[in-house]
Amino acid sequence: MRDPQFPAPLGGQGIAVDGHAVKSIDHAYVAFNKPRGLVVSTADEKGRDTIYTALAGAGLPWLGPVGRLDKASEGLLLLSNDTTWAAGITDPVSHLDKTYHVQVAGLPDTAAFSAMLVGVHDAGEHLKVRRATLLRAGEKNAWIEVVLDEGRNRHIRRLLAALGHDVLRLIRVAVGPLALGELAKGQWRQLSEEEINALDTRR
Repeated sequence: MRDPQFPAPLGGQGIAVDGHAVKSIDHAYVAFNKPRGLVVSTADEKGRDTIYTALAGAGLPWLGPVGRLDKASEGLLLLSNDTTWAAGITDPVSHLDKTYHVQVAGLPDTAAFSAMLVGVHDAGEHLKVRRATLLRAGEKNAWIEVVLDEGRNRHIRRLLAALGHDVLRLIRVAVGPLALGELAKGQWRQLSEEEINALDTRR
């Protein structure tokens, strides 16, 4: 049979290409601690290193990023070849919390924290956070914890810039119930079955 539209029932005859049997690929689920400076892309037109540079030689099947972290951001990035599972995590309808630790220039006051919850309009989008709390403060900058249940391009950076606070560092420390934990920068690990199921929004 050479019709590409012909259905191939499970348990029936196998599928072959040029006489070689096509085998299904097992799903893989990985947590990666993305270092600052890596691009979340398979290739970069400017020749910059990507997350796949860091994963080269790991012996993993091809994995796609589940969501994004911009070049200057770091922390927990999920990768998988299970597109249905990944789509559930990134779907805004799921409202899966993403938690970030953010170092900002200046010392946000009570009004700034209230404004983060109410949100601001920027480039035609309404940007707000689900929660924002002060972690610690120095003389010239502070660390805050920010929780999003939806994410737009450079969401936190744009929101804080609108409130007069430049972002110095931005680290994603959790996606839903999955925390970055002690995973070293630039390192990865396979998710456990329990972790995979905990992030499965179809359940």
